Amino acid sequence: MTATIRACDEHGFFDGETCPACGGRGETVLSGERRRRLSKFASGALRHFPDDVGLSLDDAGWTAFDDLAEAVAGKYDWGGSRELAGVIETDPKGRFEWTGGAAAGSDDSQAPAGGRVRAAYGHSVDVDLDAADTPVPDTLYHGTAPRNVDAIREEGLRPMSRQKVHLSGTLAEAREVGSRHADDPIVFAVDAAAMERDGRRVVERGRATYTTDRVPPAYLELLD
Repeated sequence: MTATIRACDEHGFFDGETCPACGGRGETVLSGERRRRLSKFASGALRHFPDDVGLSLDDAGWTAFDDLAEAVAGKYDWGGSRELAGVIETDPKGRFEWTGGAAAGSDDSQAPAGGRVRAAYGHSVDVDLDAADTPVPDTLYHGTAPRNVDAIREEGLRPMSRQKVHLSGTLAEAREVGSRHADDPIVFAVDAAAMERDGRRVVERGRATYTTDRVPPAYLELLD
């Protein structure tokens, strides 16, 4: 179940029942279900269908936060800049990047606005994220459905409908991703260290998510 977003006057947005900094309960911003719906809409708008909701992305995938908030308000009569900011600030996987926004408060008069926002990864529209080089774990993981095993063993991992192949930083994350595609997901281990030695760039996007152009079969091992 998706946790509710709350806002603390002193420490901003948090998810769960109490502020991790002061222990206060804060004020409810979004219920778990509304949080899930708004997050899905914002992610989709930034990754896949900006034109459909009136957004214009630059070459690096950025758009004005206020424009996205306006699209959210047009979609949901309970959503706006404050709710969108809460979703972005508390996203557990770092799906969003936001620059230049105002500080978050629980009072509507201090509702955050401004700056630019983009999806950190997962695009099907053509953007250049220009990711910075950061250390990459020696082993990464990819969760998927059992029906894909033979094709992956033969062809490796390819982007399919996305711009990049997405890999997980932990086994648990990979299993969670795989569970979206099957009740009994399987996981491949990816030799990221060998890929980088061979000149195949892997970059971190969001939290515990990594992308690359392709993973040939030689770098993959099916885990039991």
